[in-house]
Amino acid sequence: MENVILTVHLILALLLIGVVLLQRSEGGGLGMGSGGGGGAISGRAAATALGKLTWLFAAAFIATSITLTILAARDASSTSVIDQIGGTAPAPVVETPALPEGSDLLPPAQTDAPATPPKAEN
Repeated sequence: MENVILTVHLILALLLIGVVLLQRSEGGGLGMGSGGGGGAISGRAAATALGKLTWLFAAAFIATSITLTILAARDASSTSVIDQIGGTAPAPVVETPALPEGSDLLPPAQTDAPATPPKAEN
């Protein structure tokens, strides 16, 4: 069922693009410069067949978007994507801190010797 809705969604997207591209351009932003004493500010423009079709396709597109979101949320579980494909997550890599630049010191060796050297006698 999800595949059918997805197919309808993609067809609606293509139809919406086509209908919008077929409409007549009205000039500058917010309908300014369209002539005819009006525009977006003074009142509603005449609703053409392409305008009504655009609203219909847009409403159907939003409805299929919401439906697909609900279906995806319903099918989602608390497992991760890696669990769903059957893989295993890589083990975390523990990095050792680097020595400061110009330091000739080596990190302490893992031995049983005491941490401080014996005192030298004068």
